[in-house]
Amino acid sequence: MATGTGNTAGSTAGARITEWKARGARWALLPLRLFLGVTFVYAAFDKLSDAHYLAGAGDPASFYAQTLAAKGGSPIGWALSPALDAPTFFGLLIAFGELAVGLGTLFGLWGRVAALGGALLSATLWLSVSFHTTPYYLGNDLAYLMAWTPLLLAGTPHLSVDGYLAARAARDRARGLAEDAVRRRALLDGGIAAVALGGAGLLSGSLTASFGRDEAPATAAGSGATSPVPQPGPSVPAAQVPVGGSATVKDPASGDAVYVVQPAAGQYTGLSSVCTHSGCAVNPPKDGRLYCPCHGSVFDAATGAVITGPAVKPLPRFAVTKNGDQLELGPQQS
Repeated sequence: MATGTGNTAGSTAGARITEWKARGARWALLPLRLFLGVTFVYAAFDKLSDAHYLAGAGDPASFYAQTLAAKGGSPIGWALSPALDAPTFFGLLIAFGELAVGLGTLFGLWGRVAALGGALLSATLWLSVSFHTTPYYLGNDLAYLMAWTPLLLAGTPHLSVDGYLAARAARDRARGLAEDAVRRRALLDGGIAAVALGGAGLLSGSLTASFGRDEAPATAAGSGATSPVPQPGPSVPAAQVPVGGSATVKDPASGDAVYVVQPAAGQYTGLSSVCTHSGCAVNPPKDGRLYCPCHGSVFDAATGAVITGPAVKPLPRFAVTKNGDQLELGPQQS
């Protein structure tokens, strides 16, 4: 009798373990789906609310400037030319594309289509921005491309609009509804849901682009306010900065290192040591270039311009004034 009871308890425990394993398999992709959906929605609204994103060629943080900087070293540089010809259209296309992908993934509506869109966006960013990242595992766009693959294969069958439509289609088949009618109904209702979700996304994105952008800081010129007396910045002896060489001072505003360089005789400038890609410290200038050891970005030591990505923004520049035998760091210029 005791043996029978033990067998029953063991069978119950085994059934529970099997049930938990099956449940875990069903929800295995849910964390990845939530992360990708939230990330792409956030990325879309971040672009649409950024005053620099569509500012044009004069702004180094704009879509145009970043695309132009990426084109030279990209294996698909030839395909980026249309984006430079119509930067506003393509900039908005990317932002609203990310929004559509993120919402489709979060709600599980046409999940494989959303995953395909996310994979295409990630592949484009990898080939145009982070293709030359060394070692490759430091490039986030390639990781996103691989992350979309499971959802592209499996879709979004659980806790989703797709799952609801599939379950209802199964009930329709069970009660004898013709297959053509089942598919037509699922396609129609999926289309209605897509239009509703797309409309909500388009409205929210448009409102963000119109009213949610950060304003550029206003200048105080003409306001009548008394300008504070400028304080002398950190300095370094001019003898320590030969042509092609550099010396390091500290930016009093941020505490970050700034390289004072002399690219040509009598021409001095300051370049921030903070890489514009992910905030790593770039190495001191060597052979006319500054190299970032984290992801491999390379900058021009005379201007701070990007030579090789994944960085797309130039290094911030500082004014440098020669006062006697001293070089004084001035305010940031860009």
